[in-house]
Amino acid sequence: MNNLNGFKATFRFDYNVFIAANTTQAHQHLVENPDISIILCDQRMPDKTGVQFFEEIRTEYPDPIRMLITGYTDIESVIDAINRGHIFRYIKKPWTDADIKSAIEEANKFFLTNSMLVIKKQELGKAYEDLDKFAYSVTHDMRGPLLSVQGAIDVARTMTNIDEIKEILEMMDKSVHKLDDFIKNIHEYYNLKRGQLSFTEIDFNRIIKDLEDIFQISGRVNNVRFITNLIQGGGFKSDETSIKIILNNLLSNAFKYQRRSAEDKFVELDIDVNNERALISVADNGIGIHQNYIDNIFVMFFRATSEESGSGFGLYNVKDALIRLGGTIEVASTPNEGTKFIVNIPGK
Repeated sequence: MNNLNGFKATFRFDYNVFIAANTTQAHQHLVENPDISIILCDQRMPDKTGVQFFEEIRTEYPDPIRMLITGYTDIESVIDAINRGHIFRYIKKPWTDADIKSAIEEANKFFLTNSMLVIKKQELGKAYEDLDKFAYSVTHDMRGPLLSVQGAIDVARTMTNIDEIKEILEMMDKSVHKLDDFIKNIHEYYNLKRGQLSFTEIDFNRIIKDLEDIFQISGRVNNVRFITNLIQGGGFKSDETSIKIILNNLLSNAFKYQRRSAEDKFVELDIDVNNERALISVADNGIGIHQNYIDNIFVMFFRATSEESGSGFGLYNVKDALIRLGGTIEVASTPNEGTKFIVNIPGK
């Protein structure tokens, strides 16, 4: 314990040091401090050797860099330590402060490098997964509408009845709109992934006016009331592009997934803003979302219903934009009664 206390006293200003007189205490430190990056261990300990201890923790705690301190100088014990315990470095006794500090700095660089490689590997794996999904979706969601339009054109060439031609044109119109929505969502996805955030003062009055202009035609055609309410208690800074992506996608879904047989269809947008946060609510009395699908609606390409066409990109883009802004989203929905999304965005 004298050596351990001396070690901690020597390096207490440079590092956060935990000391353990036996492997039980060492295990407890690892459980309670998952961010430990380096472990220095004596070869000769009361209950087992340092090599045995490192071999024991190697699987459960693979990330910390392991260094063995020992007075043994025979090459066989060194090789055994490296092979069995995956030892990063072997430090001979008697050691000096400079030796230990140099070893720790070198081990920390190795630890950081390994940590970054793990993160990059995870990011690369996710990128490959998204690429696979993207390739499938492009084939399905872009080629599908094009083939529908091509088929409709072939059929229309032989038609002379105006009503039948109008019906074919309506089918073509739906296919073109589906393709257009998919392309817009891909563009938003690209902007979110590649674009830099620009924090400026947000004028929600102007944004709401723009949204009313966008959705009023859809509302009139489908007999859906669009209700907007704004309470602005102060200035609010955020990335306007991201906020528009969030609002456009949530409102687009609310208008799209209405119950066709409902008499009083509505979409309501409530925005409550102050200096610290913007609280946004989008509610509708549409077809709703089954509880089995709630946890998956923000996953790329996931669609909870086949009643209307969709790319499965919209809510994924909403979630991605909120992650970049440090915001949160909650959803409450009941099938055949409606859905409500509540978004909380912190001000910058």
